[in-house]
Amino acid sequence: MNNNKQKGSVFLLILVAALGYFVDIYDLLLFLIIKNKSLSALGIPADKITETGLSLMNWQMAGLLIGGIFWGIVGDKKGRLSVLFGSIIMYSIANIANGFVTSIPMYAALRFIAGIGLAGELGAGITLVSESMSKEKRGYGTMLVAGIGLMGAVAAYIVGDLFEWRTAFFVGGGLGIILLLLRFGVFESGMFENMAKKDVSKGNFLMLFSDKKRFFKYLNCILIAVPLWFVVGILVGIAPEFGKALHAKDVLDNGKGVMFTYIGISLGDFLSGALSQLFRTRKKIVFIFVTLTFCTMLVYLLNTGWTAFGFYVLCIFFGLFTGYWVVFVTIAAEQFGTNLRATVTTSVPNMVRGSLILVTLLFQFLLGEVGIINAALMIAVLTVGMAYIALYNLDETYGRDLNFIEE
Repeated sequence: MNNNKQKGSVFLLILVAALGYFVDIYDLLLFLIIKNKSLSALGIPADKITETGLSLMNWQMAGLLIGGIFWGIVGDKKGRLSVLFGSIIMYSIANIANGFVTSIPMYAALRFIAGIGLAGELGAGITLVSESMSKEKRGYGTMLVAGIGLMGAVAAYIVGDLFEWRTAFFVGGGLGIILLLLRFGVFESGMFENMAKKDVSKGNFLMLFSDKKRFFKYLNCILIAVPLWFVVGILVGIAPEFGKALHAKDVLDNGKGVMFTYIGISLGDFLSGALSQLFRTRKKIVFIFVTLTFCTMLVYLLNTGWTAFGFYVLCIFFGLFTGYWVVFVTIAAEQFGTNLRATVTTSVPNMVRGSLILVTLLFQFLLGEVGIINAALMIAVLTVGMAYIALYNLDETYGRDLNFIEE
């Protein structure tokens, strides 16, 4: 392969991975944005919408959790490309079907199936990009994937705002089908093809638990990003309830809040990715961004009288500082060998998303005990504290050669 052709292939790979993540984020955030509208249309009483919405979100997160493990194993056993094709087919069918739901059980089942389908997108894309670029430049590749992909949140808000909620789901399914056609020009990872010929255990999820050091490395990769989903799923996701408790002067629109948060995350991914390349460190950049995230949580929860404008500005900063997502996923990819890399890189982001189930349950419990603001403060301290400990225990991986095997 000549140099120009190779550059073109890598560019196409980055583009396809970025668009895959775009569709992933579009769907994940579309539900948060239109859940009240869709549940009202299905006849759910106003006082039950928050509870029902959290339940449906947990079904979606459970699908992501299971799908992250499933597609990760497939990626290490059958190849990274098989995940990119299989996951988008499942997602597209589920989303189109989601536009026809008439009951909450049906809604929950399709959110679960869509979650499984979406779970493979980011991990497979990041794994392919990481294994196809030089160790000096792969951080820029993953930065572009996440930075461009996260703009799917903006598309979700615009579509969710302009169109009827069923149409918004049809749009998501259609985007998936278009993306499927683009993927026929993408090549498989050379590292995977070389590893596939070797007599080694591939995609063995249990290997992550059979060795103490490997298990804690996997767990630490998850814990460093839990604060991000606490911000998106709870602090911004149920912003109207926080607004009431904080005596906000305006209604805090969680749909707009999510959109502005993801605009910030997209900018943060470019910033954190570029800084990690410039200073040649992943860990120090994540430490700085986690600290700034915690400071922003305190600003939000310890101040009253928020206006809608002030809240949306805060959401941009929330996003900017939680925009270490790309560096977090890159760290996960760089920690493990080729025969486990897709399993880890695909499952870890979805374990983080799935952690929102536990965080939500804890939040709901504390809510009844100490009130919404104190509950949020306690979880903020807990999730950020765990992120610090996890980050301290992980190895610095900038510039690591990824052509190795987990024995």
